[in-house]
Amino acid sequence: MGIGYQNVAACAVLVLVMVMAEIAGICANSSTLLHSPCLERERQALVKFKASLTDPFNMLSSWHAGFGGRIPSNLGNLTNLHFLDLSDNEFSRDSNINWISQLPLLEHLNMMGSFIYNEFQVNIINLTITAPNLQFLNLAANGLSVSNLDALQNMTSLVHLDLGWNNLTSVSSWFGNFKKLEYLDLSGCGLHGPIPNAFQNATSIEFLDLSKNSFDSLPSWFHKFEKLKHLFLSSNNFQGTIPVALQNITSIEFLELSRNSFTSVPSWFIELKKLVNLNLSINKLTSMECSISSILKNMCHLKTLNIGGNKLRKEFIGNSDLSTCIRHDLENLDLSENEFNDHLPSWLGQLENLGNLDLQDNFFYGPIPSSFGKLLKLKILYLSNNKLEGELPDFMGQLVNLQVVDLSNNSFNGTITQNLEQLVNLQYFDVSNNYLTGSIPSSLGQLINLTSLDLSNNYLKGIIPTSLNQLVNLSWLDLSRNKLDGRICIDFQKLVNLFNLDLSSNNLYGTITVEESHPFIISKMSYLNLSYNQISGSLPEHIGHIMPNLWSLILGNNLINGSIPKSLCQVDDLRILDLSKNRLSGKIPNCWKDNKLWEEINLSSNKLSGAVPSSFGNLSSLFWLHLNNNSLHGEFLASMRNLSQLLIMDLGENQLSGTIPSWSANTFSSLQILRLRQNRLSGSIPLQICELSSIKILDLSRNNLNGPIPWCIGNLRGMNLEAPALSPPSLVAESPIAEGWKTEDVIEVMKGREFHYTKILILVVMMDLSENNLVGSIPKGITLLNGLHSLNLSNNHLIGKIPNMIGNMRSLESFDVSSNQLSGTIPSSMSALTLLSHLNLSHNDFSGPIPTDNQFSTYDSSSYAGNPYLCGSPLPNKCGYLPEDHGSSEFEDEDSNLDKLEKWLFYFVIAIGFATGFWGVIGTLWFKKTWRHVYFRWVEDLADTIYVTTAIRMAKLKKWMMMRSRVVV
Repeated sequence: MGIGYQNVAACAVLVLVMVMAEIAGICANSSTLLHSPCLERERQALVKFKASLTDPFNMLSSWHAGFGGRIPSNLGNLTNLHFLDLSDNEFSRDSNINWISQLPLLEHLNMMGSFIYNEFQVNIINLTITAPNLQFLNLAANGLSVSNLDALQNMTSLVHLDLGWNNLTSVSSWFGNFKKLEYLDLSGCGLHGPIPNAFQNATSIEFLDLSKNSFDSLPSWFHKFEKLKHLFLSSNNFQGTIPVALQNITSIEFLELSRNSFTSVPSWFIELKKLVNLNLSINKLTSMECSISSILKNMCHLKTLNIGGNKLRKEFIGNSDLSTCIRHDLENLDLSENEFNDHLPSWLGQLENLGNLDLQDNFFYGPIPSSFGKLLKLKILYLSNNKLEGELPDFMGQLVNLQVVDLSNNSFNGTITQNLEQLVNLQYFDVSNNYLTGSIPSSLGQLINLTSLDLSNNYLKGIIPTSLNQLVNLSWLDLSRNKLDGRICIDFQKLVNLFNLDLSSNNLYGTITVEESHPFIISKMSYLNLSYNQISGSLPEHIGHIMPNLWSLILGNNLINGSIPKSLCQVDDLRILDLSKNRLSGKIPNCWKDNKLWEEINLSSNKLSGAVPSSFGNLSSLFWLHLNNNSLHGEFLASMRNLSQLLIMDLGENQLSGTIPSWSANTFSSLQILRLRQNRLSGSIPLQICELSSIKILDLSRNNLNGPIPWCIGNLRGMNLEAPALSPPSLVAESPIAEGWKTEDVIEVMKGREFHYTKILILVVMMDLSENNLVGSIPKGITLLNGLHSLNLSNNHLIGKIPNMIGNMRSLESFDVSSNQLSGTIPSSMSALTLLSHLNLSHNDFSGPIPTDNQFSTYDSSSYAGNPYLCGSPLPNKCGYLPEDHGSSEFEDEDSNLDKLEKWLFYFVIAIGFATGFWGVIGTLWFKKTWRHVYFRWVEDLADTIYVTTAIRMAKLKKWMMMRSRVVV
């Protein structure tokens, strides 16, 4: 809102200045100026206008009134007004603008972005009657529809009409009435299809902006615009070849066709010889019937040519000279982001007025041509991300107008040229990611206008020259990933504008110290990276006060000792703190506060002790937490529940105790790496861990966990092939957080070896539950985790057999279940695990033949050691010579054990049921006398009934048999 009010006040001042100037011009002709009713009436109108304004920033302090939100109607008294600009204000919806119809002499009206809404339609009708001289009308960005504008059809005197960024969606036929119209802007109006026929009578147009719509073709009559000089068709839906309708518009000077889907440039294009600015960037150009050099040879007045962001190859560059032009006006040439795979064109040296040359992101190779030394007016040179090689040319020091030089990401070698001190205008110099050797020239210290210097990722050696401390305008200095040595000699008291300092991955030494008697503030420092050096000593206790605007402090992999300064808790904008792999000791300060910006805390591999500070729970925005490889103790803190954004939690190699809390699943719903390896955790693995739907690395190894592996372990969807690669949720690839994954470091055991995963961490999916006291069988659901690369269940007390469906885990590269009590045969489905390069089934009770298909022929005997009943290669036991008395017991698996168990359980349940029923009846009869009498009477009656029934049936049977015997006789 503050910015909005500033805009309103600024626009109000502009309106007042213009209106007062107009009044002065009109009323000054009166011979009785001091008594003119014109002056008095219009003075009162301005006073009332001023009284209607709100000035929260005191921009109109010389006046004594307030601001309102409505357009004052008193402006209607300015009957001689010719020019009125009310653009970019925030007037309220109920503003009364009827007074506009009282300005009969109005010629220029600008209400862009003033939110005039539907009421303006009525006043436009009045304007058509009362302001017949209106020539300039700007209604852009007001949310108008085409129905609001029908009254415009009578404004035939209009010369300039801007309706851009409204919701027109279509064009009315009355647009053809504007035969005097020279300027028409309909950009961003939601128009689509072919260019409307309504335009064809407006043949006086010189400026036409139809960009940011959905037009897809030009009509054949488009050539009628013979006076057209500026045409903007960018960001539409044009496809194929550039329309032939443009061929005869030879008057055109500015042609903007970027951000479409054009694929080809026709041969007639070079006939547009008056072109001054041509933009074909960000299309799908794959061919040109006229080469780039032929375009330049025929368009001698061209000042800007932009063909960047296409798919052109070397054959479209051309190689002819440009001598047909007496002089070349070209100042800006952009061929970036194509597929040019050739030497840099030497004819570019003929473009003597070239000031901006952008050839980055191509496949150019070879050295920089010597002809480039003729480009004495060159200010900006982008050659990054190519395959250029050779030494940096000496003539570069002669291009004294250079301001920006970017040669990064190539294969340049040799040393940095020594004559750069002449480039006094140079502001940006980047030669990073090359093969440069030698030392850093001290002459760089003479480039006093330099604001950014990047020499990173080369092979530079020697010391950092002290002359760099003379670069008082320097804001970005990156010398990382070289072979620099010596003491760090950066003078922060001189480099007061330094924003980014990266000296990481060198062999520099020194301490981070500030004399207590001469304190200073490095107020602009935001990024400081001195990691992977030999920095020693302790951190200044007041480092957080010295660099109050720091957002990233990276000092990992050094020799820093002492404790972590509490002043770091007071840095309001701190996002990344990396003090890992040093010699820090003592307790972690318990003073951390949430700034809603925290991304990472890495204190791993130090000598820190004590408990995890509860104030870490305040850092609700934290993504990465690395506290591994210290001597921290205590239990999981309830305050950790607040870290709901965590993606990595690494607390491994400490002395943490207690159990894994059941609330962890609900809290860490985004967690992708959980590493609690080598602690003193006990208890069972909670079932809730199965709810970690994003988890990709789960390492609970080397603890005292007991109980079974959760039966629901197959619910870890993050370990399925369908799951996306490791990445922060809802973050684009270009974001700083996404970039942060490339530097994360996690130590894991895979294939029996310890690995440091960094750049490929986003690809790793693994589970390690080894070296615990887990019991029971391997859950069959674990085979649903078909994205797992490594599964380690070794050194537990697991029983049963390997699930038969293990063959579904097609991504498995390492499988270790050694040192358990597993039995049964090796499932034949394991032959389908063609990526499995590490297998360890040793020291179990497996039996039967070893599969021989696919990768099984590559494992040695150590994979099966300690399984006496296994046979076949590579073991010495031959399956055909096994003792017969081993018989079925040799191949017995857990199914038979389960059958026996089920039989005993059946008999046991029957016995329990009988006992319960028997004693339920007998007990009742024993204690209830009346029930007992009733029961026995019922038994006697039942016995009598049975006896009588039986006797009768027997008598009948006997009688029937006697009758049958008589018949037989």
